Amino acid sequence: MAHDHKVLDALDAAKTQWYHFTAVVIAGMGFFTDAYDLFSISLVTKLLGRIYYFDPSSRTPGTLPPSVSAAVNGVAFCGTLAGQLFFGWLGDKMGRKKVYGMTLMLMVICCLASGLSFGSTPKAVMATLCFFRFWLGVGIGGDYPLSATIMSEYANKKTRGAFIAAVFAMQGFGNLTGGIVAIIISATLKARFDAPAYKDDPAGSTVSQADYAWRIVLMFGAIPALLTYYWRMKMPETARYTALVAKNAEKATSDMARVLNVELTEQEQQEKAAHQEQERQEEYGLFSRQFAKRHGLHLLGTTVCWFMLDIAYYSQNLFQKDIYAAVNWLPKADTMNALEEMFKISRAQTLVALCGTIPGYWFTVFFIDIIGRFIIQLGGFLFMTAFMLGLSVPYHHWTTPGNHAGFIVMYAFTFFFANFGPNSTTFIVPAEIFPARLRSTCHGISSAAGKAGAIVGSFGFLYAAQSTDPTKTDAGYPPGIGVRNSLFMLAGCNVIGFLFTFLVPESRGKSLEELSGEKDEEAPSPDMQQTMPDN
Repeated sequence: MAHDHKVLDALDAAKTQWYHFTAVVIAGMGFFTDAYDLFSISLVTKLLGRIYYFDPSSRTPGTLPPSVSAAVNGVAFCGTLAGQLFFGWLGDKMGRKKVYGMTLMLMVICCLASGLSFGSTPKAVMATLCFFRFWLGVGIGGDYPLSATIMSEYANKKTRGAFIAAVFAMQGFGNLTGGIVAIIISATLKARFDAPAYKDDPAGSTVSQADYAWRIVLMFGAIPALLTYYWRMKMPETARYTALVAKNAEKATSDMARVLNVELTEQEQQEKAAHQEQERQEEYGLFSRQFAKRHGLHLLGTTVCWFMLDIAYYSQNLFQKDIYAAVNWLPKADTMNALEEMFKISRAQTLVALCGTIPGYWFTVFFIDIIGRFIIQLGGFLFMTAFMLGLSVPYHHWTTPGNHAGFIVMYAFTFFFANFGPNSTTFIVPAEIFPARLRSTCHGISSAAGKAGAIVGSFGFLYAAQSTDPTKTDAGYPPGIGVRNSLFMLAGCNVIGFLFTFLVPESRGKSLEELSGEKDEEAPSPDMQQTMPDN
């Protein structure tokens, strides 16, 4: 577009105001809920095995069969992938605001329904749980492209990266809260219904109380989502969608004047009319040669980087409990009752979230608009590779008594550099570099690729690490070799992500219209020609 978008230029230059922080909280609470719902299942899977797959003839705790464990852990990601693609596309067709409320209500309903999973047999309960977690994932998936796009289109170009990163950083608090809630519930029920260790209690006297524990943990995720529904419905549509997609610059001006301190003249309100026909001719679709020429490599870069990152990130997150058991940081299951095991798993994951996960997110918030997305993503992949190799090469050193603390410190650093790295930047960049009419769709495609990686991680790691029980061997290998090989594979995924980062342009300090080519498609600036080949 050869003309100036004064409405959008004014937004790019607007001072940081209270409404920006309000938008971070409103959008961020969706991600708080997302992380809580996705990762809380890892806190209760061992508990589910002890409740529903306990064999009275055996004096050992019950465990979920591998296929059931994979389904319970991975089904939400299948729903998330579907939700990212569908709601990402719908956000560009119907508008960000209209679709925003749908995803949140779906999350609330399915959170509650997951905790009410029913059935007369263990298989029926697990099937019901998987059904509701799939649809929970659909709602979570819709939140990814919509929250990222809304925040990118509200923010000014100077602090846009920090605001989008702050929305995503709420995942860390959701992860932490999941652990804290599980700790409180397990400790409360254990104190009230204390029972001896499992080996002295083959009948499993804590099962009736433990059945309440996992249900309460899963249902708690509905509370933050429900609290933010009203405020999401009060948010106006973003000016960029209204002006560039809905073709209503006057409404875009009035909406932004209502929430931001931006002065715009009548001439600026009517600027779209004279160029409407030109814009119609310049628009191109997702599957056009023009899109492939301008943004094809960018989309390839964002999808592959997110895919590789999520294989590593979700494998680590969902199966922390197995890794802790493999290095003997957690006691053997038959020395604890069901609630005590849940308490110790939750405590371990909360400690890692507090020391590694949350600091990484907020380092990104503080530094992303200073050193840029590109450097943070490259550095994150590089250090994740280094620390995973540092865990896997001397793996048997870390599993010997006395070295467990060192393993946990190294393991926490992989989470730190995932979040002060590609886990944040892969979310931010797709919300910045694509045209407004395709922004939500392209973010949905990129994030869906990530969830495909999460599915590979959640199903693949489960089978690759079957020998996480130090008392067992797998195909003649030493105990724990499955975890070691898995860490090698995850390091390889990080190397691929590192290489594909070079396809993704740096977006720091540029307006969304500069990055997408919407501001001046006929004569792109020299800087744009350098950072975005084929423009």
